[in-house]
Amino acid sequence: MQPARRVLASTGAASAVRSPGASTCRACLTRLPAPQRRAFSRSAPRHAAPPAPSPAGLAELSSRKLISVSGPDAAKYLQGVITANLFPGYAGPSPTSEHLRADAGFYAAFLTAQGRILHDVFVYRDARDTAHPPGHSWLVEVDAAEADRLQKHIRRYKLRAKFDVRLLDEGEGAVWQAWDDASPSLPPSLPSSISNTTVITTPDTRAPNLGHRLVTFSPTPSPPVSSPTLPLVPESSYHLRRYTHGIPEGQSELLFNQALPHESNADAMRAIDFRKGCYVGQELTIRTEHRGVVRKRILPCVLYPDGQPLPEDLVEAYRPEIEPGVTAEEIPREASIGRAPGGKKGRSAGKWLTGVGNVGLALCRLEIMTDVVLPGEASSGAGGFGEGDEFVVGLGEGEEGKKVRIKAFVPEWLRRGLVRGEGH
Repeated sequence: MQPARRVLASTGAASAVRSPGASTCRACLTRLPAPQRRAFSRSAPRHAAPPAPSPAGLAELSSRKLISVSGPDAAKYLQGVITANLFPGYAGPSPTSEHLRADAGFYAAFLTAQGRILHDVFVYRDARDTAHPPGHSWLVEVDAAEADRLQKHIRRYKLRAKFDVRLLDEGEGAVWQAWDDASPSLPPSLPSSISNTTVITTPDTRAPNLGHRLVTFSPTPSPPVSSPTLPLVPESSYHLRRYTHGIPEGQSELLFNQALPHESNADAMRAIDFRKGCYVGQELTIRTEHRGVVRKRILPCVLYPDGQPLPEDLVEAYRPEIEPGVTAEEIPREASIGRAPGGKKGRSAGKWLTGVGNVGLALCRLEIMTDVVLPGEASSGAGGFGEGDEFVVGLGEGEEGKKVRIKAFVPEWLRRGLVRGEGH
């Protein structure tokens, strides 16, 4: 039985829109909460590392939660505070439901007024609401550890806009990721226990062949019965898939009030519409797009022990742990990456973010850790990348002086985007 689906429709080129979200007082929008650095995020992978990457799977994402934003001004408010465009192709002063984008869901981000990432989100049309006009009911999917903070942020800056904000109760809705490398472009074939419920399905367009995002609503049996073609897998398998594709997610990886959109690949992951009108954080984001040189990017990395040759393939190099028993989870978040002993001297090459097994993500200096040539610069030089260069990252407390080797990879979809100066 096929599930009820919202089909992703192509959208036209976006153009300038001024929204009532932009009517929020600029002075108010700049008075954002002070940054609160957290040593660890509850969204970080806490499950056992999978034995190998799964070519197909259906994973329930307990690391994500849903917030309902519903009311006559919901779409207009969201238009003024997220990086994506709800009204692509419309340049008039008063967009209506007829101008809304047609897809069921899309990726976006909330920024500070200084252009830093507050939250990365998926935004969906709420398929349950059939009593109100299109655009009145939306669901915002966010890092579960940050859901309450985002709900309060929306309430704080809604001012007189007419909409309600509510964090969905536990069990009321669930977020899933489905993928099948044998048919990556097709909607997933779901177990009957899921397909019999209300389901929102949309392609995950952050990277090619990453899979499909799903939202299901109660009643859903737990756990659902898997299908022969799409087995149920643990959430750690989804995290591993993200890491091998080079996709950061949640505020353990996109550091709250610190991460820049371009350094976090939000531009290449289609989170930002650069032809959209005013939204919070737009000025610095647009300036970086047109004038800045992005020297750091979040990249997938593999950890490997001393004495082994440089890994050539990220997926083939994956292991649940590194001998003797080191895993990516043992490396402190934001641990500095440097050159291996005996190599060139120079500044820090990057910062570790998170991982599972021996694969994870790090914020890397492109000219030091990769062969990417930045615009207007030579391919190498003193302290620049050289064939065979090796790097190390330190382990946690109690392991002072102990380091593990690390190599960064540039995914092909991101490399193409860097060459063209655009997303995939």
